[in-house]
Amino acid sequence: MSDNDNPNITATDVNVAQQLPDVEPDEIATVEERYYYASQSELIWWRFTRHKAAVVSAVLLILLYFGAILADFISPYTKDTRFENFQNAPPTAIHFIKPDGGIQPYIFAFQREMNPETFRWLFTEDTSKIYPIKFFIKGEEYRFFGLFKTKIHLFGTEGAPIFLFGTDRLSRDLFTRTWMGARISLSIGLVGVFLSFVLGVLLGGISGYFGGLADEAIQRVIDFLLAIPGLPLWMTLAAALPRDWPTLKMYFAITVILSVLGWCGLARVVRGKILQLREEDYTLAAQGAGASDWRIITRHLLPGFTSHLIVSITFSIPGMILNETALSFIGLGMQPPAVSWGTLLQDAQNLTAVAHQSWLLIPALFVIVTVILFNFVGDGLRDAADPYER
Repeated sequence: MSDNDNPNITATDVNVAQQLPDVEPDEIATVEERYYYASQSELIWWRFTRHKAAVVSAVLLILLYFGAILADFISPYTKDTRFENFQNAPPTAIHFIKPDGGIQPYIFAFQREMNPETFRWLFTEDTSKIYPIKFFIKGEEYRFFGLFKTKIHLFGTEGAPIFLFGTDRLSRDLFTRTWMGARISLSIGLVGVFLSFVLGVLLGGISGYFGGLADEAIQRVIDFLLAIPGLPLWMTLAAALPRDWPTLKMYFAITVILSVLGWCGLARVVRGKILQLREEDYTLAAQGAGASDWRIITRHLLPGFTSHLIVSITFSIPGMILNETALSFIGLGMQPPAVSWGTLLQDAQNLTAVAHQSWLLIPALFVIVTVILFNFVGDGLRDAADPYER
C-alpha cells in the first residue's frame, strides 16, 4: 500500500516526512514509508513541531513554570521584605555603560523628594552613587526547593535595593512577589484541571457506557450545574469560606470551587465519544472475550480519543488561571498573606493607583501572556491531533 492509499495522510504530511532524518535501508526503504508506519503519537509529535508558534509557546511555558518553582532563587528578596521609604517606588532603571567607559550592568541610588504642588513622593536617580549588579550574590536566607537553607540569589546589589518591577504600597519588591504569586496562579490551573479531568472522564465514561438510570442522573446533574451562572456560583461558594483558614487549606478549597463546573463540558464530550465507540467491532470483540467493563473503558474506549482529551486540558488551564485571578482580584479567592497574581492586582483596583503607579499592572501582563501561550499550545495540539486536517 502506498501513502496515497491512506486517507489520513495528506500532501503536507508527506512534505514533513521528506524532512525527517534518513533511516537505515534495512529497516524501512524510504522516509515516506517510515512516516506511513509511524505510531499515532509520533505523527502527532511531528505535526506539532511544524506549528512554530506552538513550539515556542511550549518552551516559554516550561520556562515560566521553572521560574515559578525557582522563584526564591531568581528573586533578590523574599515576598515579605519591606524597604523603608520606598513605598510605591517605580521600577529601577538598569544601565550598562559606566561613566568610565566600562561595560557592566549597574543601577543608581534612589532619591526621594516631596512634590510641593501634588504632595506626592517622587523618586529620582542619584547619579553620583553607582551600584553594580552582581550575579549569584548572597542575600536573604530561604529554603531551596523547601529542602535546605541557602542565601544564594540569581542577582542583586550591595548597598542599594533593586526593584525591576517597582514596589507596592507596603514597599515590597513587586518582581519578587510576581514570581512568588506565579506558584499559586500557575499551579492552581493544573490542579483544578486535573480534578475536572478526573470527574469529567469518570462520570462521562459511566454515563456513556452504561446508559440507563446512571446516564439520566448524571446528565440531569450536568444540566442543573450548567444552568447556574459560573461567576456568581464561584463567588457565592468562595464567600462562604472562612477568612481565617490557612493558606494551604484556602488554596485547595478555591481549587475545588473552580472545578465545580469545569468537568461538565468534558463529561458530555466523553459521553458522546463513548456512545459512538462502544458499538465498534473491537469493543464488541472485547466484550465477547470476557473483558471487564473497566478494562474496556480504560484500555479500548478512552485511548480512542486521547488526543482530544489532551487538547481539552490545554484549553482549560488558562480558564482556571483567569477564574482564580478574578476571584482573588475581588477579594473572594486567595487571601493575604498568600501571594497570587490575583491578590497582587488588588492594589490596582484604584484608578488613581493605576494612573500614578502603572507598574502595579505588571502581574496582569503575566496573566495575559500565560493565557496566550496556552492558547497557542492548544492550537498546535489540536491541529496535530486531527488526522483529517488539511
